[in-house]
Amino acid sequence: MDFSFTDEQTMLRDSVAAYLADHYDFDKRKAAIKSPSGWRPEVWKALAEDLGILGAAFPEDVGGLGGGPIETMVVMEEFGRALVVEPYLGTVVIGGGFLKRAGTPAANELIGQIISGEVITAFAWAESQARYNLANIAVTAREDGAGWVINGQKAVVIGAPWATHLIVTARTGGAQTDAGGISVFLVEKNAKGVVARDYPTVDGRRASEITFENVSVPADALIGEAGAGLPLIEAVVDEAVAALCAESCGVLKKLHEGTLEYTKGRKQFGAPIASFQVLQHRMVDMFIQVEQAVSMTYMAHIRLGESAIERAKGVSSAKVQIGRACRFVGQNAIQLHGGMGMTDEMAIAHYFKRATMIEGEFGSVDHHLRRYEHLSLDLAA
Repeated sequence: MDFSFTDEQTMLRDSVAAYLADHYDFDKRKAAIKSPSGWRPEVWKALAEDLGILGAAFPEDVGGLGGGPIETMVVMEEFGRALVVEPYLGTVVIGGGFLKRAGTPAANELIGQIISGEVITAFAWAESQARYNLANIAVTAREDGAGWVINGQKAVVIGAPWATHLIVTARTGGAQTDAGGISVFLVEKNAKGVVARDYPTVDGRRASEITFENVSVPADALIGEAGAGLPLIEAVVDEAVAALCAESCGVLKKLHEGTLEYTKGRKQFGAPIASFQVLQHRMVDMFIQVEQAVSMTYMAHIRLGESAIERAKGVSSAKVQIGRACRFVGQNAIQLHGGMGMTDEMAIAHYFKRATMIEGEFGSVDHHLRRYEHLSLDLAA
């Protein structure tokens, strides 16, 4: 695939890479994820104020730098290479994605606060019974006077411990799995009735189980049209999956590079194990998986601007390749390192954990294969 970056996009990549190389090495990251807070607020502040990265993908009329999905892809790949845990995906890609589509003065004001680093959002969509079905929603929102009252539970809300606001999907009508009757709300994290149980995830991030107990929100907390939120959710989640694929490209490259470097230094029978032909074949197979993942990620970002079906097909096909690559490259990296590859002291173990989480995040390989099949049948019909 011939995909050339503009000079501005190349400069963006270089700026992010240089900052992370100076301020986000493995030891600093490991110390951050083991700290009580689990992240580094000073890094988030620097991304906003010193680099302007949080505004890279927003239009200029809301205070951004005028970029789009490709700029997000560039940033996310570099974040993957450094295993950044700060909530760029949940805030800029997902929170910003919903707010951009809202288009109201209040939403634009919040986008400005995202760009400045003041507002952090987390996406509360998953529920214990739903698997990856975006329409399987048991959380309810009922009209109450001029506002809404939300009740129910959301699971594994990534980044919620750091969030100031939650993007919440809720059912305002219809049965539990109906495509209609779904709405999206912006809820302040400290609102009365929001109860969070925080915990660390296996890949070093933080998440929460969120319970909504008669949480009252004003009418303008509704994002989009009441009861017609599923297409909006699908569009934003597709953008999030594409961004996640970009992050995985950075993770996969580091897994391959780290394994190649290790095998050149590790000796058996008086020779580096990288000289053994069978291991050379294995590392070539890893490299092919990485390159295919990169190409599919580029394709997914290009298709974000196409029709809803073509966008979804492009994203799902990329996620299938990414999921397969994460498993193949990650497992082979650990195998070639031996048992020490899973120790907490080695960076390769942390990249493997992140790759394993990405494999299932926003849908497994099987889920996206089924989705692609259904989309293809819909298109044929």
